[in-house]
Amino acid sequence: MAKALMIQGTASGAGKSLTVAGLCRLFRRDGFSVAPFKSQNMALNSFITRDGLEMGRAQVVQAEAAGVEPDVMMNPILLKPTGDSVSQVIVNGEVVANMPAAEYYRRKLEFLPAIKAAYADLASRHDIIVIEGAGSPAEINLAENDIVNMGMAALAGAPVLLVGDIDRGGVFASLYGTIALLAKEDQARIRGTIINKFRGDPAILQPGLDMLRDLTGIPVLGVVPHLRLDIDDEDSISDRLGCNNGGYKPIDCAIIRLPRLSNYTDFAALERYPAIGVRYVDHVRRLGQPDICIIPGSKNTMADLNWLRQNGLETAIKRLAAAGRIVVGVCGGYQMLGRDLADPDGVESGGTMRGMELLPLSTTFASGKVRTRVQGRVETLSGPLAFLAGVEFEGYEIHMGKTIRHSGAETFAMLTGPSGRTDDGAAAGTVFGSYVHGLFDSGGLAERLAAHLLAEKGLDPGSVATIDHAAHKEGEYDKLADALRDALDMKAIYEILNAR
Repeated sequence: MAKALMIQGTASGAGKSLTVAGLCRLFRRDGFSVAPFKSQNMALNSFITRDGLEMGRAQVVQAEAAGVEPDVMMNPILLKPTGDSVSQVIVNGEVVANMPAAEYYRRKLEFLPAIKAAYADLASRHDIIVIEGAGSPAEINLAENDIVNMGMAALAGAPVLLVGDIDRGGVFASLYGTIALLAKEDQARIRGTIINKFRGDPAILQPGLDMLRDLTGIPVLGVVPHLRLDIDDEDSISDRLGCNNGGYKPIDCAIIRLPRLSNYTDFAALERYPAIGVRYVDHVRRLGQPDICIIPGSKNTMADLNWLRQNGLETAIKRLAAAGRIVVGVCGGYQMLGRDLADPDGVESGGTMRGMELLPLSTTFASGKVRTRVQGRVETLSGPLAFLAGVEFEGYEIHMGKTIRHSGAETFAMLTGPSGRTDDGAAAGTVFGSYVHGLFDSGGLAERLAAHLLAEKGLDPGSVATIDHAAHKEGEYDKLADALRDALDMKAIYEILNAR
């Protein structure tokens, strides 16, 4: 069985996910077969594996850093919030049910066998498993029957490293308080602490590090600097969701920040192009006159469309389309662009709803979820979007509902996947939509859009360089691993790992 090391944090956003990713890359470069594991993840960022199963995006990033294929065993339970207190519960990549928080908490031990089996499967195939906790282990109201923090550490026999975020202030109090609130047997599992996201001279911290060690009896294993890396992070706390991509760029790309936005990582690749300025917009006064407006995926399409309607963004987006600006819908955003949406089985909000009426299509929600990896090629389009014809892309579909095009809508693309060839999306005028997540990841679509819009502005379209996005990500994982090796006492960490 593999050796295990668990990373827990004082709070959400402390840096657990990236610490796990960096250690996965570091152990891999040291010659070990390594895999990430998170027993329960709550996120709207998800991914479809090659065998058509759904898992959290954070564990996909960690798997990439480890140099292994993403496997649903790395995240056996995924909770996708559909409202303030209800989540879709996904076990081993398959939807089980929508559950209120109280029901899930009452029933969570039912899922423990799935967690044990997934962990055992991974541990039988790798040398090291790097486990990520969730939130904080000091959430004492949830400590009973815990399956994701200290309960998972006990199950795996894993020593724990506790990460605290100094950038938000109060790191010594949060580390000390977290440890103090734990039961004695759980305190004993913590073998080291890590100060994360520090800006400045670590020597200034030394008195505090010494006092923390003396108070807790636990060594501080390093101070990690604040890192600027292009690596996907958790959706609910991402700095990206308010960014303007470094200030003015010739192409203005506005992405609507829906309340239930899912898979925002669909647009991370756009931020890598010097010509494209990406910003997230949640109010009509901030929309302006972008060259491209994107409506992303949503975990509750009808509720988020109602939000667009109530705050005036729907009207503003329709004016953009009428003025010849490019409007794009992805997954739930694509569904919103149609004439109408129907939910006869109450999959989302129930009933029927008028769409934005920018594309002639209708969507009916159903309980079955489409989950598949695909490759696509944009069809020959007439009108203003003809320049996109022939662009190839790849990604995955993950949606509940079927969309039918009506007269006046062209097929956006043809897809090739496990079920053969199928058509996808719709286009009319300067508006198009697709069910495929990852449209921009391959680069072709982003580069074609950028070149076209630059030419329209009288700028050189040849200035849009081709980006190898896969190589870019590999480089970012290496930077992260290098930073952790420089900042952490890796000799002590290997001793902790090998002390089992």
